[in-house]
Amino acid sequence: MANRIILNPISFHGKGAIAEIVNIAKEQNFRHIFVCSDPDLVKFGVTAKVTDLLKAADIPFTVYSGIKPNPTVENVKDGVAAFKACGADSIVTIGGGSSMDTAKAIGIIITNPEFADVRSLEGVAPTKNHAVPTIAVPTTAGTAAEVTINYVITDTEKERKFVCVDAHDIPTYAVVDPEMMYSMPKGLTASTGMDALTHAIEGYTTKGAWEMTDMLHLEAIRLIAKHLRGAVQNVEADREGMALAQYIAGMGFSNVGLGIAHSIAHTLGAHYDTPHGVACAMMLPIVMEYNREYTGEKYREIARAMGVEGVDGMSQDEYRKAAVDAVRQLSADVGIPAKNEKVREEDLDRLAADAYADACRPGNPRDTSVEELKALYRKIM
Repeated sequence: MANRIILNPISFHGKGAIAEIVNIAKEQNFRHIFVCSDPDLVKFGVTAKVTDLLKAADIPFTVYSGIKPNPTVENVKDGVAAFKACGADSIVTIGGGSSMDTAKAIGIIITNPEFADVRSLEGVAPTKNHAVPTIAVPTTAGTAAEVTINYVITDTEKERKFVCVDAHDIPTYAVVDPEMMYSMPKGLTASTGMDALTHAIEGYTTKGAWEMTDMLHLEAIRLIAKHLRGAVQNVEADREGMALAQYIAGMGFSNVGLGIAHSIAHTLGAHYDTPHGVACAMMLPIVMEYNREYTGEKYREIARAMGVEGVDGMSQDEYRKAAVDAVRQLSADVGIPAKNEKVREEDLDRLAADAYADACRPGNPRDTSVEELKALYRKIM
């Protein structure tokens, strides 16, 4: 079987990269840009860093910011209507995973109207056309949604998240400017950074992993271990390191899948509105312990990338434990709680069933069951 790699056709990286947005818009003759961002970014002037450039260049745009932290079916439906109403021909999405996932769904539905109900895009939908030309500008160092072929939408009626995987949804351009991330508060920096680490470790150990993605994931782990603590303290160089790290992780996991830490995190977000990165951070060391016997020698390289010394002199049990301990320590150092007090015993049947049905579950290196998933939830209660 051939291994497939899908990446942005073009990406820009580094301070001041957002200036390229105007150049792109002019080169592509965009007539009207649909700016998809979240309300807090609009409120605190982060979105304006881009829209001010568009204004100065006399490029027409409309801002859509009706997006929740866990974007909903209704957010997508309203966004599609707003896109059509303003006569846009392109999208600039500014934000974290919420803004970008919403923009991906809007962009796909506009060019594939037979999928007007976003629920019909769950899993791997047979879309025929690429999404609306999209420029993705991340403001968090975690989701890597700007370089992935995945998006996650919440169905509030059914209290569940569903994952859509579609090669047609990847943004045409990624603009990764660390200056767009400087305003992230400590908690968000920590949680999105741990989301990136979960991407890298699950991508490295998933059933679909192979040499090229292994290379990407190990470098992402190394960079996150080096830079996340400093980024939480708003050290500029560490912000830049995390901007690069999360993108590299996205280059990998988008092409090979994830595992049950993400399956469980999706359910915690859908049922309790737990921030995705926090849920990932809670579950990552627990799932690593669960998977440890199914990962060969990979935990040795994870431990090495996490900065653990002397791994070559360790036994298999020792380096596996060292890898898990290093991840747990990093999570604690950046202030992620280890427990979720909202999880209740009476919810476990539903939670475990939803996690088992999640699109990320089949990629886990260890096959699981609903009962085993329930036992994993209990570890964060």
